[in-house]
Amino acid sequence: MKIILLLSAILVSSGLNRVPEKVNWGFYGHKKINRLAIFTLPSEMFGFYKEHVEYITEHAVDPDKRRYAMDGEAPCHYIDLDHFYHKGEDPYEVMPKKWNDAVEKFSEDTLMAYGIVPWHIQRVKYKLQRAFERKNLDLILKYSADIGHYIGDAHVPLHTTENYNGQMTNQKGIHGLWESRLVEINADTYDYFVGKSTYVKDVLGFAWEAVRGSHMALDSVLSMEVKTTSEIPSDRKYSYERRGNVTVKAYSKEFCDLYHQKMNGMVERRMKKAIIAIGSIWYTAWVDAGQPDLRQLQNTAPSQELVQELEALDAHFKNGEHKGRICD
Repeated sequence: MKIILLLSAILVSSGLNRVPEKVNWGFYGHKKINRLAIFTLPSEMFGFYKEHVEYITEHAVDPDKRRYAMDGEAPCHYIDLDHFYHKGEDPYEVMPKKWNDAVEKFSEDTLMAYGIVPWHIQRVKYKLQRAFERKNLDLILKYSADIGHYIGDAHVPLHTTENYNGQMTNQKGIHGLWESRLVEINADTYDYFVGKSTYVKDVLGFAWEAVRGSHMALDSVLSMEVKTTSEIPSDRKYSYERRGNVTVKAYSKEFCDLYHQKMNGMVERRMKKAIIAIGSIWYTAWVDAGQPDLRQLQNTAPSQELVQELEALDAHFKNGEHKGRICD
């Protein structure tokens, strides 16, 4: 997304001080989506997840933080579908849905270079299922938060293209504009009624449908930004704002409002689909694990080992070098 980059990728170089790349302003959307997904769960799961709502919310952004600590993390967040097909071809016919078939056709190195998010969602779902089977509190929390992030990413149109930040079309900054700036401005006005989570029989197919929906919206994301730019005087496209102790150049509220209007609810629709998708995959993992009684895990805090792991992750995030693409 990334629903929502590590940093406000909306920021453009400006000659003024810039927000450090790792400030977590852009995490807002992922946290909100994970938090709201809890309210889609059945009563048998809700009590446990509600008790740990702050963990599920705050650690929705851990996968982005791991991009400062782990090689190979970045491809888990996207898939550049347009790398694999030519104009006029159906990308979902060109790209095999099963991992082994895709590796045979394109090679594992190529897939890792251009993203693996649908397969990674399936993999983390299995990890969450095993955590439920073992009633492992730490891993249930960890993989619940993680898979929420990856599912959120799969619902972002710009996570399905090589032109992920508009760098190929003179639209650099559009990634953070779409998934961070617009969300921050408008999220409190959205209607988040999405109903209750449901069982997903084919998790991989479900992940691919999320990617398909995102990719189908990509042309509108790009073309509506061009149209908005043509209608807003150049001196009003950006504005200067204070964020903490620095002044930054950001897309103006006027530009964001017009762009958001032209997309006719797209951001809200993608967020809502992500919310119900996350709840449904949590529910599916729990059902496939035999519906363990989560009341046995309530009133229990995460282990000291998990706390230390998260502290180490934060240290890498604050001091490490970003690995993989940067959308600024």
